Amino acid sequence: MATESLTAERILEATEEVLRRYGPAKATVLDVARVLGVSHGSVYRHFRTKAALREAVTARWLSRTEVALARITEGARKPGAEPGAGPRTEPEAKAEAQDGPDAERVSEPGPEKLRDWLLTLFDTKRHKAGDDPELFATFSVLIDESSGVVDAHLTELTRQLTRIVEEGVRAGEFVAADPATTAGAVFAATARFHDPAYAPEWRKPTIDDEFSAVCDLVLRGLRP
Repeated sequence: MATESLTAERILEATEEVLRRYGPAKATVLDVARVLGVSHGSVYRHFRTKAALREAVTARWLSRTEVALARITEGARKPGAEPGAGPRTEPEAKAEAQDGPDAERVSEPGPEKLRDWLLTLFDTKRHKAGDDPELFATFSVLIDESSGVVDAHLTELTRQLTRIVEEGVRAGEFVAADPATTAGAVFAATARFHDPAYAPEWRKPTIDDEFSAVCDLVLRGLRP
């Protein structure tokens, strides 16, 4: 690959491939450079350290979940259409860019939107663990190394949950004195269905029924 055409995105794609092949303990920047057909110095021009590269690829992996969930969070509104919604975040902007500015926005009542958001989070994590277990295990290790990236990811997810709770409160569908605190409680209450530490349980035949039972309990607690 010509150095002039080397982009940060292509480096991250190659890094993911190398991590899948060798695992986090053995993967090196030199391996990434070999896959790309460039010198390791060319990689370092985009990412100054190995740690920076690993953080960036972890953030890219986590952002896929954020974008999928942002489609649900943003479903009922056009940009700027909701009073007090605040500035749109990068995942929301990416979701709209992928869908197109004229994509239909389907309005969902608060309880259905919240259930859909939680189910999408669960399904996304479950498919990552089941469809590509080697990469999932690799990123579980990298996540422990990238506390700042993980904190930003969790902040984005709870921010999206907070927006859904706020919408439900405004519509009279939810009761929450402090939507941000309530969103944090909902996130914690459903941790078994999105925390990678619980991944082995996601293969249980009863897991979908257990998820539905927890969701029902959460929604009953939010009703007026």
